Amino acid sequence: MSNEENKVKEEELQQQEAAVEQDVEAVGSEADIEWNEEVELDEQEAKIAELEAALLASEAKVKEQQDSVLRAKAEVDNMRRRTEQEIDKARKYALNKFAEELLPVIDNLERAIQAADTENELVKPIVEGVELTHKTFVDTVSKFGLKEINPEGETFNPELHQAMSIQESPDHESNTVMFVMQKGYELNGRVIRPAMVMVAK
Repeated sequence: MSNEENKVKEEELQQQEAAVEQDVEAVGSEADIEWNEEVELDEQEAKIAELEAALLASEAKVKEQQDSVLRAKAEVDNMRRRTEQEIDKARKYALNKFAEELLPVIDNLERAIQAADTENELVKPIVEGVELTHKTFVDTVSKFGLKEINPEGETFNPELHQAMSIQESPDHESNTVMFVMQKGYELNGRVIRPAMVMVAK
């Protein structure tokens, strides 16, 4: 073999080696590209999973806050309703103590009218004055919800009446109020003094 042939063969070998290196580089760069793409996909999936977890946590927090807002609103509504009821009770029964103190005055006026001698002409104007005072007094307190309980002839009701004695009576049905010893009074539907009565047996 001559030198020229050797040179040609060496050049061919070098060209083949260069081609093989290029092929290897091309294959390596393709592998790098695929690997980079896989890494990017993994990173994106991890980021998506992280964002989904953050979204779920935010939604749970929002739901919890909505629940607490609803509970707070319900509590405020209940408090408002209770306050209105208490104000209404206070308005209705503010006069309770005062009304209790007035009852003996009404009783005394009634006793004075019953004890008066209406036949005596000198006493008649005084009796009329006491009757007028009694009527005005009763009308005034009734404007504020005070109502008398005078159950004579009615069926005995332990919520409104207090039985002082029980007697047999052929003229009355059993468990009927025969006689009222002292009238009772209620203020806006609440009994402040039960009527003291005698009940038929």
